[in-house]
Amino acid sequence: MRDTPYLVVDVELLEQNLTDMAAHARRLGVALRPHAKTHKSPEIARRQLAHGAVGLTVATVGEAEVFAAHGVDDLFIAYPVWAVGPRASRLRALAERARVRVGVDSVEGVRLLAASGAAVTVAIEIDSGHARSGVAPAEAAGLARAALDAGLGVDGVFTFPGHSYAPDRRAAAAADEERALRTARDGMLAQGIPCPVVSGGSTPSVEHATPGVLTELRPGVYPLLDAQQWELGSAEPGRIALTARATVVSARGHRVIVDAGNKVLGADRLAFATGFGRLPAHPEARVVALSEHHATIEFPAGTDLPGLGDRLSLAPNHVCSAVNLAELLVAVHSEGREEEWPVAARGANT
Repeated sequence: MRDTPYLVVDVELLEQNLTDMAAHARRLGVALRPHAKTHKSPEIARRQLAHGAVGLTVATVGEAEVFAAHGVDDLFIAYPVWAVGPRASRLRALAERARVRVGVDSVEGVRLLAASGAAVTVAIEIDSGHARSGVAPAEAAGLARAALDAGLGVDGVFTFPGHSYAPDRRAAAAADEERALRTARDGMLAQGIPCPVVSGGSTPSVEHATPGVLTELRPGVYPLLDAQQWELGSAEPGRIALTARATVVSARGHRVIVDAGNKVLGADRLAFATGFGRLPAHPEARVVALSEHHATIEFPAGTDLPGLGDRLSLAPNHVCSAVNLAELLVAVHSEGREEEWPVAARGANT
């Protein structure tokens, strides 16, 4: 028996989630390039590629280096990389081992990439409503022209519909994404600039994606899922493949305390969340408080409470943050066999 707390992956559920998303991409007629910042695991990446993913999306040069070292040879850094100093040298070395696409959203960023000498291509990031990084759709052609003039290859355009992380916004965010990408793509084509890649998608919005504009999907959370996806309505609790195994160490009234705090679950809690995580086996319960090494779980009156020493499984609100706190994932197969999967890209934040 392992000491708690630790993160558990249900391999059978993981495989179901991978199969379903791969089938969804095939139905849409698009490529699947999942975002590996969620799992940071070479083993899960291997399984995604085996299900037909064309490559991986990552958030940092560091993540790209880790996955390239594990044999992934087609990587998209979906971030406006500022290619100066050691990062420029690392990007050059990375591009010698893999095909690398990099996000850009400024002329200054384009010029730095060109000056770095890294043999990368770029994709123009579009703001489709999330109001984070990215240019307005009508500005895509101008930035693409600047990239071409600087000697960089331009693969196309991409966006992240992050405003899908709100109740009742998933379908609207997918529609915003389609309009923004269509405008950006058509603006480039009107200027004689090819746009073979039109990339988007998030786990909450991907089921609302439609054929016609997108050529590539980049969901990240879908292999493992989490409490946020459950509460957004984009995942059933029975499909959550990653949970934190924790032990009840204290009990008072209708509350129990377990030994998994924010150093295991992460501290994320979006405004719509009903707590600091959820218990798939106890949907009526709520994680009402979280500290570094404690989670306080409240059960409704009249509910049979877990006892001291009992083990519970908690779904983190945000699986990406929880995984980044762990050194390994305990993968449990349907017959009970366990494996340890290293979180190899943990902390690869530069």
